[in-house]
Amino acid sequence: MAGPRAASGTPGLLPGRLPGHLAENVMHFGRVLRTAGLPVPTDRIQLALDALAVAGLESRRDFHDTLAACFVDRIEHRELFEQAFVLFWRDPDLAGRMMSLLLPRVQARTEQPPVPENRRLGDALFPHQPDAPPQRPPPEQLEVDATLTWNERELLRKADFETMSADEWRAAQRLLREMTPLFQRLPSRRMQPAAGPGQHARIDGRATLRGMARQGGELWQLHWRRRRERPAPLVVLADISGSMSRYSRMLLHFTHALGHADARVESFVFGTRLTRTTRALRLRDPDIAVARVVADVADWSGGTRITQSLHEFNHRWARRVLSGRATVLLISDGLEHGTPDDPRCEQLRFEMERLHKSCERLVWLNPLLRFDAFQPRATGIRAMLPHVDEFLPAHNLESLQDLAAVLGQASRRRVMAR
Repeated sequence: MAGPRAASGTPGLLPGRLPGHLAENVMHFGRVLRTAGLPVPTDRIQLALDALAVAGLESRRDFHDTLAACFVDRIEHRELFEQAFVLFWRDPDLAGRMMSLLLPRVQARTEQPPVPENRRLGDALFPHQPDAPPQRPPPEQLEVDATLTWNERELLRKADFETMSADEWRAAQRLLREMTPLFQRLPSRRMQPAAGPGQHARIDGRATLRGMARQGGELWQLHWRRRRERPAPLVVLADISGSMSRYSRMLLHFTHALGHADARVESFVFGTRLTRTTRALRLRDPDIAVARVVADVADWSGGTRITQSLHEFNHRWARRVLSGRATVLLISDGLEHGTPDDPRCEQLRFEMERLHKSCERLVWLNPLLRFDAFQPRATGIRAMLPHVDEFLPAHNLESLQDLAAVLGQASRRRVMAR
C-alpha cells in the first residue's frame, strides 16, 4: 500500500504537520493578533496550520497570503494584520528559512523595533515585563489599592492632553472608549406604540378599532402611540494646525466613539484646507481610523485658514450634512491672523453667522479655556464668539465628559423658542 501523499508545494510535508518551531511561531502570532483586538479563535489557528501544510512555503508571499486568508475576515482588520505581519516576521532571511522550514523559536528580543501606529498592537507585540514579579499585597491592603486606583483615574481625567506621557495617553484612550456618549433626542414624524397615556401620547385609532373587532365590537382597551425619537445628528469641524494637533488627535478618538453610537456623525478637519474624514472614522478600530485620517490629510500640524475653511464648508457641505436640526462641534483655538479692520475678519464674521443660522446648535470647543486668566482678545476669537451657543474647554477627559452631558441636553435656542 502506498505511503501518505506529500502536500502540494513542499515535498515530504504531511498535511497539518509542520516540522521545527514553525507551528509554535504561528500559534504565537495568532495570540498576538487576538491580543491586539482581532477575532482569532482557536479553530482559525488550527486552520492556518493545516493551510500552511497544504499550500506550501515556497515564498514569503505565499506564506503571507495563507495567513491572511485564515486570520482576516473583515476589510477593516486588514491594515492591523499587515502591521503585525511585518513586525512579527521581520527576519531578513525569512525566504531561506521558509524553504528549510527552520524558523527559530520566538523569544524575547533585546532590541525592539519601533512601536507601530496602532498602540494596542505595540502592547501585544512588546508587553511590559518587569524585572521581578510584583509581590501580592495582603488582603487588608485591597481597600487602599482601590483608593489609589480611583485617585489615579481622577488625576488622569484632569490631566491636560498636551502634558500627557505615552502611558497616560493610552490610558486616556481606554477611558475615552468606555465613555457613554449622550445625544439630544429629537421627535421624528414616524409614530410608535406607547405603553399608556403619557406625555405627548395620543390615541391610536387604527389599533383601537382592530382591538374592538377582536372583541365583537366592544371597547375593552384604548391603544396609544407617540412620536418616535432619534438622536440629533452631529457635525464635527476640527482644527489640525500645529497648535491644535495634540488636542485634535484625542478629539478624533472622541468623534470615533460618537460615530459608533446610535447617532449620525459627519466629521471634517481643516488646516490650510478642508478635508472630509467621515469615511476614515467609520473603521471599527479607533487607532487605525485616526491613523488613516493623519495619513490622508496633507496639511496636518501645518498652518490654519479658518475663514477659507468655513467658507468652503458653508458653500459645499452645509446643505448636505446640516439637515435635520444638526449640532455642530467647532474645535479650534480661533487664532486667525488679521486686525479688526481687516476684510478677512469681516468675512470670518459672515461665515460664522452663516454657519450658526444653518444648524440647530453651534458648540465651540477651545483648549485655551484651560487657562484661568483667558480673555477673548484675539481678533479671530472676538469675531467668532458672538455666533456660538456654547463656548466650552476641550483639554482633558473631564471637559469631554461635560461636553457629552451638554450634547444630551436641549439647545438653548430651542428652549427659548418654547
